[in-house]
Amino acid sequence: MSQEVAVEDEVLFARDGVAGIITLNRPKALNALTLGMVRAIHSQLKAWAADESIKLVIIEGSGERAFSAGGDIRALHDWGKAGDRNVIDFYREEYRLNTYIKNYPKPYIALMNGIDMGGGVGVSVNGSHRVATERLTFAMPETGIGLFPDVGGTYFLPRCPGEVGMFLALTGERLKAADAIYAGIADVYVPAEKLGELKARLARSEAFDAALKGLSADVGAASLGAAREQIDRHFCKGSVAEIIASLKADGGEWALKVLATLATKSPTSLLVTYGQVRAGAKLSFEEAMKLEFRLTNRFMRGHDFYEGVRAIIIDKDQKPQWKPATLEAVAQADVDAYFATLGSDELTFD
Repeated sequence: MSQEVAVEDEVLFARDGVAGIITLNRPKALNALTLGMVRAIHSQLKAWAADESIKLVIIEGSGERAFSAGGDIRALHDWGKAGDRNVIDFYREEYRLNTYIKNYPKPYIALMNGIDMGGGVGVSVNGSHRVATERLTFAMPETGIGLFPDVGGTYFLPRCPGEVGMFLALTGERLKAADAIYAGIADVYVPAEKLGELKARLARSEAFDAALKGLSADVGAASLGAAREQIDRHFCKGSVAEIIASLKADGGEWALKVLATLATKSPTSLLVTYGQVRAGAKLSFEEAMKLEFRLTNRFMRGHDFYEGVRAIIIDKDQKPQWKPATLEAVAQADVDAYFATLGSDELTFD
């Protein structure tokens, strides 16, 4: 295997046989994405798309703990607080990368081994082939930090079975491999101990589907399947308030647990996320990403993202003071404003 490119060693690019291999290489930071990594990955993917000797791309995380825990939230927080344009540049370039991955002309195989959340989801779930291991912990936890499930969540969450996507979007529920496959967020289960063999087979053969199938295993029952009836019954409602009322009327153990989870989330995030998921069901991927860029611009100008990052990541007191503090206090006109066009600042694709 020959080393090709390294950008400050944060992301490594290598060639092995017919495979181009991307390794997210910030294990101490759970392989969180930086702006430099986003730019380097996009550039390398373009080069490999034009290279006839590269037949497929594999992306993985360094170490056993994480594929990627997300974007570099602390940097985004600091940029946003300082009014630094890097905060918007990061999202613009990240969403362009997500879109490029979604439309990539060659097989793009994500090895979802360990934590896969936020920005990590954008460079894995949007690929053509998603491999989950027993170490996978998937989540879109953004409503808990005053944000919304982006990086393609607008597109793939409404396309989960029934109301599973709305449930995941609002609650930030964590999924293991069986549930990720049930939700359509991953395609196959391959034990972590088989990943080395899988990469070797992929690198030496263009029959990548056969390689994936040959090393896949039975993942077992999905807990989402057991909860599906309740998820669909409650989360099909016409508003967040109706979902909460339905859960309260149920009063069962599962419903009360979900209610307690929703009570910790940013009210603004819940309302915007509800609208996002409902809208996304009718959008193309590119339209979904344009919507996400509108939402991101508004959240970066607001209060709750910075308060959520402070409470969860910086001070770790786990006590965010959301503004407004209740669903009832959030004006519908304010929610609608998140979805308005950005005019000349709309997201474009190269």
